[in-house]
Amino acid sequence: MPSIDLALEKGLPANLDAERFVLGAILTDDIYFIQVAGSIDPDDFSLEKHRKIYGRMMDLSARGERIDRVTLANELMKLNQLESCDGLSYLVSLDDGLPQLFNLDSYVRIVKDKSVLRRIIFASQKLIDRCFIGEDEPDNILAHAEETLLKLGETRAKDALANPRQIIEEFQGGLNVFLDPSRRIRGISTGLSKFDEMTAGLHEGELIILAARPAMGKTALALNIAQHVATNETDPKTVAIFSLEMSKESLLTRMICGGARVDQQKFRAGYLNAEERRRLQTVAMQLVEAPIYIDDTAGTNLMDIHAKLRRLQAEHGLGLAVIDYLQLMSGRGRFENRNQEVSALSRGLKLMAKELKIPMMVLSQLSRAPETRPGDHRPQLSDLRESGSIEQDADLVGFIFREEVYKPDRDDLKGLAKLIIAKQRNGPIGDVNLVFLKEYTKFENPMRDIDDGGGE
Repeated sequence: MPSIDLALEKGLPANLDAERFVLGAILTDDIYFIQVAGSIDPDDFSLEKHRKIYGRMMDLSARGERIDRVTLANELMKLNQLESCDGLSYLVSLDDGLPQLFNLDSYVRIVKDKSVLRRIIFASQKLIDRCFIGEDEPDNILAHAEETLLKLGETRAKDALANPRQIIEEFQGGLNVFLDPSRRIRGISTGLSKFDEMTAGLHEGELIILAARPAMGKTALALNIAQHVATNETDPKTVAIFSLEMSKESLLTRMICGGARVDQQKFRAGYLNAEERRRLQTVAMQLVEAPIYIDDTAGTNLMDIHAKLRRLQAEHGLGLAVIDYLQLMSGRGRFENRNQEVSALSRGLKLMAKELKIPMMVLSQLSRAPETRPGDHRPQLSDLRESGSIEQDADLVGFIFREEVYKPDRDDLKGLAKLIIAKQRNGPIGDVNLVFLKEYTKFENPMRDIDDGGGE
């Protein structure tokens, strides 16, 4: 093919003069290293000797030592790399041809541009090889391709540092809106009045962990919130639900029965009266029109979820993602233990939420500690299972607690539930009282919250 022949003739994209001028400018005055260090890594240089030279510059800077030809040559010599870098004479020649008034930013940009082009070529070649070998499913190869190109795109991101003027100028509505909380954009409503009051809703870029022991209602509460977000009459938003435990048919059945307030046991047995059938039909038609997308692929991983969410966001927009649940996810790569794997997953989910600019609600199991704790069975942050980094990465951690599970003989506890906000980066912590309707697997606001318009 002509394009391949042309590529072989031209070689990989590189600009050796720009690489030499970047290194030469630093040797002229090592204050320029600070200007370069935030933009370029050793791997951005095309020549191995340039990568070694820049790497030793980094070592000198990290130790607080001056960077000049003598110190750099000595550093290379200590690692037996000076000869492979063509000796001291090459270091002296690096600034040959460097203009008296050089444009370092332009040289850095050229080096970075060529580096990205090479990375695209290498990534494309790996994908081509995987396609020829054919050991993976096409969907996995496609997901890997999207993930790889996304990461390459991140290297093109602009400097994230901004001063107060830039922050306010870029804020939607400017200074007046920035200083007026009542005019700021609120988060997505969950339908839980007290919870929305304490959190101002779910916000973009946030990782929300919803944790509980089995049978407390994690999935039920997540589905209640997802259904409210997607069917909100004033501002419906697209919701993606990844269920690693239940089938999509089971989830849809729960949402329909909960919305229609029909006992699931009666639904499964078929003992329904005309009014119940009418309510089921109404809710089913409402959900048919709602922007809810469910994926029940078992054992899905972070990359698959990322690719599917980005595709959904591009095609339909995206307001909220729900993952049920964290401990059933698998990480890619090798990990020494499960804690490391879960840590990588929680960190990846947080970064995904920031990149997609959506709230990410992730369900999580708790350890057995609440059950073995004498007296008080309320969950604590230390009960988060398999990884302390879940607490670290999360913007909000909520625990579902129903004391009736531990004290089934107490009639006064039946139907009472709490959503315990144990951590919130940008708001208060505390308890949100809820009502759990077991026959409908549905959480609702207490009557006093409704009567008070959301307050207690």
